[in-house]
Amino acid sequence: MSVTTDIPATYKGPRKVFARLLSMGAREDRLLIFLISGCVLVFVSQMPVRAREAHLTGQELNMLLGSSLLAWVFIAPLVLYVLALIAHWVARAAGGKGDAYRARLALFWAFLAASPLMLLNGLVAGFIGASTALNLVGALWLAAFLWFWVSGMIQGYWAKQ
Repeated sequence: MSVTTDIPATYKGPRKVFARLLSMGAREDRLLIFLISGCVLVFVSQMPVRAREAHLTGQELNMLLGSSLLAWVFIAPLVLYVLALIAHWVARAAGGKGDAYRARLALFWAFLAASPLMLLNGLVAGFIGASTALNLVGALWLAAFLWFWVSGMIQGYWAKQ
């Protein structure tokens, strides 16, 4: 299945989608595409926020977008790789069976699959600003991301293969 059908399917059953992704074999190029795609989508979600900030403060929009680009497309992938390694160590310490690829796949796929909610979060932040709606959408994104990530980790390290 394609990524565009896998993302909605993840909202219905994250463990099933993760098991299918895992059965496709270990491919680091696929992981890198998941990670970079998720980071680019988060950068896109920040565009309305940065436009609002530039309008309200009088700052240069290009400088604000450049800093977001640097943060999300160049620095965040490195941080997420380190986070996946820590998750792998925690899973192994908790008795999980599997390699670090599973932890990377779980984290990167959760990040990409939850990105539609991050896009909504960016729109709410850009058009409405700080509000209860923004907090609600942010909490919804966090809950979906953690649900996908934990489900992927459970499927990858403790499910019967």
